[in-house]
Amino acid sequence: MTIGVGCSSFEQALASLSDMTAGAEPITHDEFQARITKAQRLMAEQNIAALYLHAGTSLYYFTGMRWKSSERMVGAMLLPSGLPTYIAPAFEKGTLEQFMRIKGEVTTWEEHESPYGLPADILAKANIKTGTIGLDEATPFFVSHGIAKASPQFDYINGAEITALCRMIKSPAELALMQRAKEMTLAVHKAAASMLYTGISTAEVGKFLDAAHRKVGAPNGSYFKIVLFGPDSSYPHGVKTPKALEDGDMVLIDTGCQLHDYISDITRSYVFGEPSAKQRQVWDAEKSAQAKAFDAAQIDVRCGDVDLAARAELELRGFGPGYKTPGLPHRTGHGIGLDIHEWPYLNWGDETKLEPGMCFSNEPMICLYGEFGVRLEDHFYMSKNGPVWFTQPSKSIDDPFGI
Repeated sequence: MTIGVGCSSFEQALASLSDMTAGAEPITHDEFQARITKAQRLMAEQNIAALYLHAGTSLYYFTGMRWKSSERMVGAMLLPSGLPTYIAPAFEKGTLEQFMRIKGEVTTWEEHESPYGLPADILAKANIKTGTIGLDEATPFFVSHGIAKASPQFDYINGAEITALCRMIKSPAELALMQRAKEMTLAVHKAAASMLYTGISTAEVGKFLDAAHRKVGAPNGSYFKIVLFGPDSSYPHGVKTPKALEDGDMVLIDTGCQLHDYISDITRSYVFGEPSAKQRQVWDAEKSAQAKAFDAAQIDVRCGDVDLAARAELELRGFGPGYKTPGLPHRTGHGIGLDIHEWPYLNWGDETKLEPGMCFSNEPMICLYGEFGVRLEDHFYMSKNGPVWFTQPSKSIDDPFGI
């Protein structure tokens, strides 16, 4: 039996965990203000008259306001100087003000009114009647289309020209939260492996993952969970009807949590029982490809070249080429922060150069469709001297958690 797998009960595994959030501090008011200042500097440099931030992660990133996107327009307008001006339904104003971290005026609209002309009204008060408005890339089409139709005198661009340039470079405070969140999830992985048994369902494992994440201090439990056994593990994001666990199955568990809004995302693959020769071969190839990607991630290297380094290693081991399977059918990794997938991306077409503060998953999964798959996913951040792991990669197929 693989070391650390199937050696505890649900209750024993859960009891092995404890709160891990001591000392984890949320983002401060001063840091939110510094983010706004940076965005305003970039806006002035690019001659952008305003940036519309829609309810969601970019609105939170710059203002500290947690507000979910819905059918009603809620957001903020950021000009190259001054405080943001918020846009909200009139009946939500009192609630919205309670969520403010960065104070600003609130412009409202009644239920029978259209809100889409409000960005132009806000600009008109600042004596801005033409120019370029950046729209948060996560803005729903009905909002972006409504704004553009209501105010055709402005030009519109993807707001990621500003938001991505800010968000892809993490501060020390962000890195600290991500470090802790990932440590929490790795502890959950270790505990989950210990309570597996023949016949357990993926739903039962998912229930444990959620309870375990709450035990280590994630108030909302698991942010997501993918649990796959045997042939199902060959499909990166799962199957319609997942099977129960059998002896000899490859186990793939991909899960994460949120800590003060920052996300963890770790995958472990190992065998329930004794690994076969082929499972060993593929697992070792996956580990090697992950290592090659990490080694290739150096300052000023193109993101795409990190992906190509993993693929080159897999081709040497008989997989691929390219996206062909058996092999790696998707990108090697993605940025992460407030969103589980954000800029930039480790795919061979991404021309972004690596800079200190960027954070990535490293997961060059090998898929043998209908047979099994292996995904080892850890994350790293870029320091001025090169890549640094948030969590150490899996040790070996026989001892995945280094016990």
